[in-house]
Amino acid sequence: MKKTNTPATTDALPDDIDALKQRLLLAEESIIAAKIKLLERESVVTKQQRHIRYLEEIVKLFKANKFGKSSEKSPAQTELFDEAEIEGCDSDLNWTAEAIEPEETESTTPSQITVKAGRKPIPKYFPRIIVEHDLTEEEKRCSCGCEKQHIGDEVSEQLDIVPAVIQVLQHRRKKYACKNCEGQLQTASLPPQPIPKSNASPGLLAYIATAKYQDALPLYRIENILSRLNIHLPRNTQANWIIKSSELLQPLYNLLNDRLLESGYVHMDETPVQVLKEPDKKAESKSYMWVRKTGDPNKKESIVLFDYASSRKADVVKTLLPDFQGYLQTDDYAGYNHLDDIEGVHHIGCFAHARRKFVEAQKVAPSKKGVTSKADMAVSLIKKLYAIEKKIKDLSPDKRLAIRQSEAIPQLEKLKIWLDKSLVTTLPKGKTGMALSYLAKNWKKLTVYVEDERLNIDNNSVENAIRPFAVGRKNWMFSNSQKGAKASAMLYSIIETAKSNDLNPHAYLQLLFTKMPQVKSIEEYEQLLPWNAKELLAKEV
Repeated sequence: MKKTNTPATTDALPDDIDALKQRLLLAEESIIAAKIKLLERESVVTKQQRHIRYLEEIVKLFKANKFGKSSEKSPAQTELFDEAEIEGCDSDLNWTAEAIEPEETESTTPSQITVKAGRKPIPKYFPRIIVEHDLTEEEKRCSCGCEKQHIGDEVSEQLDIVPAVIQVLQHRRKKYACKNCEGQLQTASLPPQPIPKSNASPGLLAYIATAKYQDALPLYRIENILSRLNIHLPRNTQANWIIKSSELLQPLYNLLNDRLLESGYVHMDETPVQVLKEPDKKAESKSYMWVRKTGDPNKKESIVLFDYASSRKADVVKTLLPDFQGYLQTDDYAGYNHLDDIEGVHHIGCFAHARRKFVEAQKVAPSKKGVTSKADMAVSLIKKLYAIEKKIKDLSPDKRLAIRQSEAIPQLEKLKIWLDKSLVTTLPKGKTGMALSYLAKNWKKLTVYVEDERLNIDNNSVENAIRPFAVGRKNWMFSNSQKGAKASAMLYSIIETAKSNDLNPHAYLQLLFTKMPQVKSIEEYEQLLPWNAKELLAKEV
């Protein structure tokens, strides 16, 4: 007979049945309490493990951003494949395999122009300095005894650059007087100058502005460059000139701003800038440069405007977009959310931001061999949408809209089905969960672009316009005063708008600094808008 474990003695147990039941209940309660404590400890451990995993993801992402490649391409290059071909996806979705068809944009047609490799010819408009090379008298005599005849030249060209030429514009104002009465003295007037009583010419002001805001050179470097040419031009003088010349451009900026607000479609973004001397703020605190850009590809006018503000509050958006009606495309910053409640304003999201969050998830948790993560699947699905946009880029407006309706909408529906299922099976705290939440929260804004052929799938247009400012900020790092920050915003606006209209920024600024002091009417200002100034610049050349 099998022995069982029994208490050492039964004398300690009561003989009363009710007392025994009471003791049994107490024992069960003790066991249940112990189990609850164990579950609570396991829950704490699980939360700690999740938090540790989250912190590890942050560290991995920081290392990837700091030391890795900035490209948003997947390390495993899963975006090169159609989502129907991806096997082993951890999203537990079974996609029907589809045949791969080449994209129309990749097909070669006879009408396509092939770009020849090799050295490009030097433009004809550059002056040519002829350097002749001749044979010696001895080499001109043939071995047969006759003298060789010149039958042509073998021509080759080298590109030569002469350092900046400094010249002085000496204004000689003719003076006249009457010899008979020695009175009536009269001197020819000097045309209005961009900065009165200054020795800065329009060309010099354009040079300084272009060097700083186009080529990202701090003023002290410009000072050093000019000093090598024996020109003493301190940086504080240059800074003063920049502020005064920017004030001259204000009427033109106002016209550009009016056109932008009337355009009906605007991209908007903001980026930090440090201003040392601001009222009631520490020198190391952040201010912001706000950027707006027209988005309608069907209009010839392309406008990029920078505006300095001491904060990132929603009030700044209200100030920059008074009575705006139309489409506004931004990221998911909360300062734009009030626009959703304004009748006549359609808020559009940015698919590049949504994709970027999944790319970050790929970096912190690369998929194992043979297994495709949710982040890989999302990037692949979004890639399909971008492939459609690439295909319709150069088509007519009607065709762009028709293809979006027939191809982009079904692809969005497929992405939404996958998104809804993935949200249920993914922990919210983690890069993949956060990316899914971002996509779900902004879904309505992200899908607006298929309604109108003018609209873009993302906000990259304005982000590209910000890039020159970001490059310059790394060099000059901060603005000294609010006046300096506002002047920088003004000159960035004019330069980036000139570039977006295929104008040479230096030539355009020189034209403005020459003509604007003489302007007396709105019609004359309108003639200096970038798309109208091309003829004036052609005449100058």
